[in-house]
Amino acid sequence: MEFLNHKWKLWYKSLDVNHDGKISFADVEESRSKFAELHKLLGDKASGVKIDMEGWWIKYILQTKDGEISLEQFLERCGSEYKADKAKYTAKMTECFNVLFDVIDTNKDRSIELSEYIIAFQAFGHENENLVRKSFELLNPKDGLIPLKDIVNSWIQFTTSDDPHKKDVVKESFEEGV
Repeated sequence: MEFLNHKWKLWYKSLDVNHDGKISFADVEESRSKFAELHKLLGDKASGVKIDMEGWWIKYILQTKDGEISLEQFLERCGSEYKADKAKYTAKMTECFNVLFDVIDTNKDRSIELSEYIIAFQAFGHENENLVRKSFELLNPKDGLIPLKDIVNSWIQFTTSDDPHKKDVVKESFEEGV
């Protein structure tokens, strides 16, 4: 459990978009606004992405629109869900990351190119482009693209695998400072 707790702490920190030490609706607002702005989305496309991102945040992270979650609460929730039923928790994380990366894949080509990857990380408050580029390379892009399923699988592994000997590119990226 200690290994997963370490990774969940990294995940929590990555979700604290405004870096104020807690996850709240302010993080939702900042991430979805930055994402739409960086992608230069307008009108219905911008509204749709903002609604989809808000829905993801509420369903998988905050659980209520006016909710706030501390690190301790986040670790407790992840830990109790994992301990209660690892298969169910893994299914939830699979759904969670399929939904998120479907929103991030704005051109709907089922793959992520470097510019989409950079924008996604910037929208979540990760501004060091060099580190984000290194993170992208850890996922072994082919012809400048990473299949969406590869990214989703890397995040599922990051949030569910308790094997410290298994290569974990998301963990590695966060530990490098992304």
